[in-house]
Amino acid sequence: MFTNKANKIFQDVIAKYHVINTVDQSFDNPYSESDLLEHLLYRKCWIDTVQWHYEDIIRDPQIDPVAALTLKRKIDASNQDRTDMVEYIDSYFLEKYKHVTPKQNATINTESPAWGVDRLSILALKIYHMNEEATRKDASDAHRSACQTKLDILLEQRVDLSTAIDTLLSDIEKGDKYMKVYKQMKMYNDDELNPVLRGQK
Repeated sequence: MFTNKANKIFQDVIAKYHVINTVDQSFDNPYSESDLLEHLLYRKCWIDTVQWHYEDIIRDPQIDPVAALTLKRKIDASNQDRTDMVEYIDSYFLEKYKHVTPKQNATINTESPAWGVDRLSILALKIYHMNEEATRKDASDAHRSACQTKLDILLEQRVDLSTAIDTLLSDIEKGDKYMKVYKQMKMYNDDELNPVLRGQK
């Protein structure tokens, strides 16, 4: 199943990041572009993992305002990269299923396959960090127990989400569903669409 592969790659990415555990580390994709899907999934989760830790850092109440502004710019750029990667993954699926003729009664899903993958990647990060809290030696028994309860729910959610994604891909392959991709058309990074940026020209 597709999500077996995706979940394994996401776990590998998160484990690799935490070997050094810094947002400033270099990125090396072990998958070449000839393994396009794996390459995209690995890159996608790496972006999510770095951004997860950006979000931790920027919430430091003692952060220097100038450093916070610099970090906010990095988060904005990361969000754009994240969106781009979702669209690349959807483009992969569009190409894969381009020869499928949807059935007359085929329906469209509320989200594209890659936006489901986006949620799956973030879920992998939640699971990793909740497991850390559930097993943290310096935490109270009550804290660990509460986090274990949350972790159990997250693990169940991963099963459900994985099943839903695999079912959607199967339905697209059979022609029971069809997919359309709407570009995100983000406006705040575009110096023609953001009135503040446009005013600086």
